Amino acid sequence: MPRTKGDHEARRRDVSEAVWRVLAAHGFGGLTMRAVAAELGASTGLLTHYFRTKRDLVVHALDLLEQRTAARPRRAAGQGLAAVRAALLDILPLTDEATGSNRVWVSSWDTALADPGLRADHARRYARSREKLRELIAEAQRLGEIAPGDPERLAAGAQAFVLGLVVQALLDAPAFPASRQIQLVDDHLAALAPDGLGANGG
Repeated sequence: MPRTKGDHEARRRDVSEAVWRVLAAHGFGGLTMRAVAAELGASTGLLTHYFRTKRDLVVHALDLLEQRTAARPRRAAGQGLAAVRAALLDILPLTDEATGSNRVWVSSWDTALADPGLRADHARRYARSREKLRELIAEAQRLGEIAPGDPERLAAGAQAFVLGLVVQALLDAPAFPASRQIQLVDDHLAALAPDGLGANGG
């Protein structure tokens, strides 16, 4: 019997799940056609129906990572400083799921740096993240919860701080448990807030 569109879509989902399992276990350094085929229990020839080259596989994996990150549950937050705090905490490896996702993201950096196109895509991803932070910071400034200053510069600083904290927490988890990561975020925000305002946004 000929394959239906539903069969094709189901197979594509199976392939995507196999890609994700390889990423979760080995990062981008271990992402190969052979590894995905072995995870899928299929031949590498079958994968060429979905990915003509290794780069196509990597692009798909990056898209998959971005989709899964976007679908991850987020903290409920109001507006102002509380929203900025929630956005920063959502980036950190505070749970097993977030730790796994961050490990894959960090493993993708080397892959992206080696390819100008992928590097540009990554730059755009992080630029979008900074823009969202900029909007949240500007709103917190409007509410008087963050001191005046260039919100774009403050967003760049906050992003650089939190990504650096991600790396430290992944490399030395015992030294950076969730409680310490949260405290460091609160310390960072306290330095941005007007005198006398707590970093927890009330």
